[in-house]
Amino acid sequence: MSQQSVRQLFLRHVAQTSPSPLGLEIEKAEGLYLYGSNGEKWLDLISGISVSNVGHRHPKVIEAIHEQLEKYMHLMVYGEYIQSPQVKLAAKLASVMPSIDSVYFTNSGTEAIEGAIKLERRYTERKKIFSFKDAYHGSTNGALSLMSNEYFSVPFHPLLPEVFHLTSGNHQELVKIDADTAAVFVEIVRGEAGAEVVDPTFLQDLRLRCTEVGALLVVDEIQTGFGRTGTFFAAQGVNIIPDILVVAKGMGGGMPIGAFMSSKKIMDALSDQPVLGHITTFGGNSVCCAASLATFDIIQSLKTEERIPKLESIVRKTLVHPAIQSIRGKGMLLALVFETDEFAQRVIAACIKKGIITDWFLFAANRLRICPPLTITEAELLVACHVVLEAIDECYQVDL
Repeated sequence: MSQQSVRQLFLRHVAQTSPSPLGLEIEKAEGLYLYGSNGEKWLDLISGISVSNVGHRHPKVIEAIHEQLEKYMHLMVYGEYIQSPQVKLAAKLASVMPSIDSVYFTNSGTEAIEGAIKLERRYTERKKIFSFKDAYHGSTNGALSLMSNEYFSVPFHPLLPEVFHLTSGNHQELVKIDADTAAVFVEIVRGEAGAEVVDPTFLQDLRLRCTEVGALLVVDEIQTGFGRTGTFFAAQGVNIIPDILVVAKGMGGGMPIGAFMSSKKIMDALSDQPVLGHITTFGGNSVCCAASLATFDIIQSLKTEERIPKLESIVRKTLVHPAIQSIRGKGMLLALVFETDEFAQRVIAACIKKGIITDWFLFAANRLRICPPLTITEAELLVACHVVLEAIDECYQVDL
């Protein structure tokens, strides 16, 4: 089949979510790189949006998948059979933050958010939910309800009732969290707001306020989990213990898996009145859990608490240019801030032409995303940064 016909079939039969998809035809991915149908080669500087934390097709992930395929794949709906990959993965996740010791596996981050919404309302028997302005927690109905940006949400109204939005960093607004509040959803680094790091002092006050009124604190680590900010979970880096923690994306080494985690006491609310309070057919798929187990071990072997700050330092020291207003973010979830959306888009296009895949942010189109696989070496990252600088400078010179 010709490349042209494949592209035509893509545009005709694969549901489109934008009028101008990137449209790169990928034949292979390995490590840091994507390979095109005409011999193109791109360094993936965004990890498929914080997914490929251990790179593409990591050998240990592939080995774990093959080993599990020899045993079994899908067996039964979630929670009925004892499946070794699920059990081992849940135990390892529980070992990271021992007070969060019960894990419900899903297929994606947005499904995990949906499960967390049900769990916090069922456990507290309250309805009111708070999230933060310019937060992104997913695109399904419940997750979309947590979004403040009406451009994305209004066309799909009505959404969940009694959902309200706070301003990140505004300590005075915390009094709105009251005894009628079921939960507050928060990101440690607001990903789609352009890698905005939330003030740790504010997070501490938020934790205290939730505890005072009996509301559950739900920490969304869909983008930050599995080492991206240095600690295994970003919450560890700010000394926050959530009541519910949500993880996905980088969790599966490229396989689709997510989870919401809580204490056994809280999680048990889904098992009674009604029984089967949350159900999934494919959540916790044995092959995906096996891949995640391998990913867990790889992340731990990378010693991210030591190496991620070094990688961040390389980006901050190297990417210095008059067009870069600032660099936001933490660890390997960073954003270059430009003056306009249009300039950022031109730089992104120039990077792709030069063999670097990067992207923008949903609520910050004037920012360029940098979140490569955590397996990237210091030398590889330095080379990538210099290519990005070349692209920036070319666009900048045109404007002079």
